[in-house]
Amino acid sequence: MGKNKLKRFAEMKLWNNVFEPTLEPNPQEAFPLKGKWRQDYFKNSNPIVLELGCGKGEYTVGLAKHYPDRNFIGVDIKGSRMFIGAKEALDDCLNNVAFLRTKIDFIDSYFEANEVDEIWLTFSDPQPVKPRKRLTSEQFITRYKRILKPGGLIHLKTDSDILFESTEEQIQEHGYQVVELTWDLYHSIPENLDPTIREILHIKTHYEQLFTAKGSVIKYCSFKVN
Repeated sequence: MGKNKLKRFAEMKLWNNVFEPTLEPNPQEAFPLKGKWRQDYFKNSNPIVLELGCGKGEYTVGLAKHYPDRNFIGVDIKGSRMFIGAKEALDDCLNNVAFLRTKIDFIDSYFEANEVDEIWLTFSDPQPVKPRKRLTSEQFITRYKRILKPGGLIHLKTDSDILFESTEEQIQEHGYQVVELTWDLYHSIPENLDPTIREILHIKTHYEQLFTAKGSVIKYCSFKVN
């Protein structure tokens, strides 16, 4: 491991907005903030929004700046990427942001039933040969259902035709409720879309900037599973 990564990991351990539990949660030992994120960390009763696979945290931080009356938690296993968003949140004194370093496979070990209001999936790995590992596959949606409140939204933003098409298939197969769906986000946003949502959809992650520079078409959908 490079010296820069080691330095970042050491620095993050001192930050109060980053949580790094063991990689495999102990079923006999509950995560201290499970069911208590609002009261014990954020110190408010505002909605909680997760960005799963947050990478460098651009969306987590961008959303937090747009919505100071909501709480945002970026989740990823790559700590060296997460460092960037966590540091920006500290530098900008964003009290409505936290980062959780863990595998998304264990997401329901860190949040209680109905604790989460929305989930964002931004440029997730499309897993072309392992469909069960896609973050909109049935096995992951089952985990989200355990922590999402009734009516909670899942947002997907991707450049991948494979991931978007399989997500559409999951929506149809399981009868999820579509709120928005477009195969070309920046050329077919509904005219009646809320202006704030329209602005948020133009937040671009590091990967999105790379993809769009190469001419990739960005897809977006939001849907309800509970």
